[in-house]
Amino acid sequence: MAADSGTGAERLAALADERVDHRFKGLPPDADGLTVGELAAQRRNLFSGGFTTPVLALSAERLDHNLRLMETYSVRHGLSFAPHGKTSMAPQLFQRQIEHGAWGITLAVPHQVRVARAFGVQRVFLANEVVDASALEWVSLQLADDPGFRFVCYVDSVRGVELMDSALRGSRRPVDVVVELAAGEGARTGVRTEEECSAVADAVAGVDTLRLVGVAGYEGEVPDADSERVRGWLRRLVSLAVDFDKDGRFDGVEEIVVSAGGSAWFDAVADVFAGIPELSLPVLKLLRSGAYVSHDDGHYRKITPFNRVPEEGSLQPAFRLWAQVVSRPSVAQAFVNAGKRDAAYDLDLPEAQVVRADGGERPADGITVTGLSDQHAWIRTDEGVELQVGDWVGMGLSHPCTSFDKWELIPVVEQDGTVVDYIRTYF
Repeated sequence: MAADSGTGAERLAALADERVDHRFKGLPPDADGLTVGELAAQRRNLFSGGFTTPVLALSAERLDHNLRLMETYSVRHGLSFAPHGKTSMAPQLFQRQIEHGAWGITLAVPHQVRVARAFGVQRVFLANEVVDASALEWVSLQLADDPGFRFVCYVDSVRGVELMDSALRGSRRPVDVVVELAAGEGARTGVRTEEECSAVADAVAGVDTLRLVGVAGYEGEVPDADSERVRGWLRRLVSLAVDFDKDGRFDGVEEIVVSAGGSAWFDAVADVFAGIPELSLPVLKLLRSGAYVSHDDGHYRKITPFNRVPEEGSLQPAFRLWAQVVSRPSVAQAFVNAGKRDAAYDLDLPEAQVVRADGGERPADGITVTGLSDQHAWIRTDEGVELQVGDWVGMGLSHPCTSFDKWELIPVVEQDGTVVDYIRTYF
């Protein structure tokens, strides 16, 4: 059955009816048995309302700021926006992104598409190849049952086209595909040369189950990426679309999709896509940056395009992980009760930002996270730093893509500590 907008809206609303229990870490033990909606209505305080450490908090104000900023940015630069939902896998955030003008949601694997469809997402860009027969059969049924569903995915090989065609024979609607241009030798997926791109496009043209609608790729995989190299690759992508259009490869489609854009180089995407010449059909210039929704205090804070073009605005880190000092074995060492199970650690360690004690907060000066065990963060303290067992330490996190996946229900917290909502994730 297709996930129409009514079903999606009902399922989003039903998230508030889920019961709070042991599955959701950090939530108040005395809230067991309440629904998520009932708990949210109580507007408890994160620090005095019974929440247990560790607990991940998402700033309500900063989340709203980031959503509005990228909406404004996309409009200003004439881009359609399909933020990469694998960053959060949170249907409530999908909906908020769509409400803020997103064309649809980008995803990475078929399971994620199933989640999006269950909550009514009508446009999905799958930034990956799909050759799994069972997944393709499910996509085919979704397309057949829901004329309003738009689905686009990558292809990067003749063999892949053959497998897709075999799985999709008898389908009522063809699956829309874009040829993925690799970001260079040694990059991730994608076709390495323009000649090979033409061969893949020829293979698509030779079957009835697929429809070529554009070209795409991921500039973040450009080897030794810098502004010049990234823009060079993006110009190759645009030239590929232009050449395909001249060759009549897009005959019969409504628009030509040209898509790129991670969270590190979307300024370059905006610049190069602004120069796409007039083609035989309208062009859907599709940006896919996703990490912006929560931003971070590590990797993306250092490389955001807004650092290069500050007049465009500034994203704000929206996550803070709160943990409690449980051991202070020496004047230079402490341990808090959050570790690899709770904090992103694939790129940078958490950053100690604030200490909360006796109802007040102070900067975490002289306090450094030096390592993570499964359930502990190792803390080094400078000489003279006051930090006691029982104090709460608020930490900024790096790489939101591996922060959301560790928490199934995340409190949304206003600046004064009031919890106003809970975000459900599905990884």
